[in-house]
Amino acid sequence: MRLRWGSVGAVLLIVFGGAAVLTAATRTGRYLVRAAWEEGRILRHRRPIAALVADTATDAVTRGKLQLVLDARAFAADSLGLPAREAFTQYSRVPSDTLVLVLSGAARDSLAPVTWWFPVVGRVPYKGFFSVREAQREEARLRDRGFDTYLRPSPAFSTLGFFNDPLLSTTLRSDSADVTNTVVHELTHNRYYAPGAAIFNESFANFVGARGAAAFFRARGDTVNAARCDRRWEDEKRLGAFWTRVKDSLEAAYAAHPGSAGKPARLTARDSVYAWARRQLVDSVGPVLTTFPSYYTARVRLDNAALLARRVYMTGLAEYDVVWEREGRDLRRTIASVIDAHRARHRGDARDER
Repeated sequence: MRLRWGSVGAVLLIVFGGAAVLTAATRTGRYLVRAAWEEGRILRHRRPIAALVADTATDAVTRGKLQLVLDARAFAADSLGLPAREAFTQYSRVPSDTLVLVLSGAARDSLAPVTWWFPVVGRVPYKGFFSVREAQREEARLRDRGFDTYLRPSPAFSTLGFFNDPLLSTTLRSDSADVTNTVVHELTHNRYYAPGAAIFNESFANFVGARGAAAFFRARGDTVNAARCDRRWEDEKRLGAFWTRVKDSLEAAYAAHPGSAGKPARLTARDSVYAWARRQLVDSVGPVLTTFPSYYTARVRLDNAALLARRVYMTGLAEYDVVWEREGRDLRRTIASVIDAHRARHRGDARDER
């Protein structure tokens, strides 16, 4: 089973056009220019999904998944109110198994993430790379500066509605539940994306992707895939709650040894917390997970960068379910309610700052 990153894939935030050209002399500018070029290459290789479905040369398995994508995007638009526009009506084959590498970093003796700033989308705690070499160079730079680093592949990203995102071959390799989750997750970003609020954006889209995929399959009478989506969501909620406990334990351990003189003690305390976390994962968490491979809890990466990367996609998941229950399990109403509440909090925070 391929482990998903909330989205099944982390959202690569790309800013196109003038901003990249104006800053091309800087490292950020060069990064944006490269991202825009790669996106252009993806867009140039698009083919209409409907034509591929109708083409008898398309193998039956691929045809079935492509039709599933069309059906899922229509459900997301019609039943959930997500702006589909022309997203996921085209298909683009990428030349490798890995679309993009996503890098996260964090201090070793505190839960302080490394962040990157981009025009329009604001500051985010991850950075995507189409080039393996560039990703590894950036990771090495962070390690040389004493940070934990976490570099992992992602099969999908969103341009947040700037372009009509095609379905990518890296996504199509997933099973039906994951493919549907990806479509709904990425379309959620088209509905609402709060600049500088990566944890809310991704965790919320994780919730909508999971519950939306389950609702889609139930509407089709596919109880097998609906149940699979439900089980995966329950596992993600369990893991999300566990990562919160680990985060709380680390924060308490770090706070007990403040200042520069306390750094050695903070590092020792960190090792103790992660040793405890591994035991809990293997002995208590792993046995109740139903959709993760048996080796997951023994091998999953444990350090500050990996923890904070997971927190981006797995924070407050159970709280979204509370709203969903309150709204009578009507996902469309739940989406609107969560967005309204987030906007209201943002307006309140802005007034407080003034």
